[in-house]
Amino acid sequence: MSTDINIHPAIGANRAPAVSGFAGGKLACNCATDKVEVTIGAQTAFNHACGCTKCWKPADALFAQIAVVSRDKVTVTAHPEKLAIVDASATIERHACTTCGTHMYGRIENTKHAFHGLDFVHTELSKETGWSPVEFAAFVSSIIESGTKPDDMAAVRARLAELGLPYYDCLSPTLMDLLAANAAKAAGVLQ
Repeated sequence: MSTDINIHPAIGANRAPAVSGFAGGKLACNCATDKVEVTIGAQTAFNHACGCTKCWKPADALFAQIAVVSRDKVTVTAHPEKLAIVDASATIERHACTTCGTHMYGRIENTKHAFHGLDFVHTELSKETGWSPVEFAAFVSSIIESGTKPDDMAAVRARLAELGLPYYDCLSPTLMDLLAANAAKAAGVLQ
């Protein structure tokens, strides 16, 4: 068993299904006081464990937990003055609390990107239950870039399998199809 591998503290084998009619909730940063609050006004989709080196991860976690929601459903409702973009040159501009470092949401400003209009959020920062559950793991090999030893990858993938999470070294097939379709439309191959 590889249960000692900390994929993410909020990702366990018994993930509750999304609640029908769930209308969102509030995310809060990890500050003790004056928390940044982001209100999400809808259910999320494509919730996944992400191993990339750009996403915010809790201490000692190998993966981030990321879901997407329409950007028009994301509103900063407390302490926007504490938010700053971590890397303005990144495809996903991650807005983080400047005090505690917690990433609150990520946004793609490139209108030609397939995911423009979607924001990336960390539902584990919410006290509400009913969010879409984690469905898969993405960018698994990227955890090597964060310091995981290549020899440990078989155990990491075994743990993901134990958790019932299909794992990919890119995004899920559905999301990869969306990216490819967007590229094909931009090239005039598809209408």
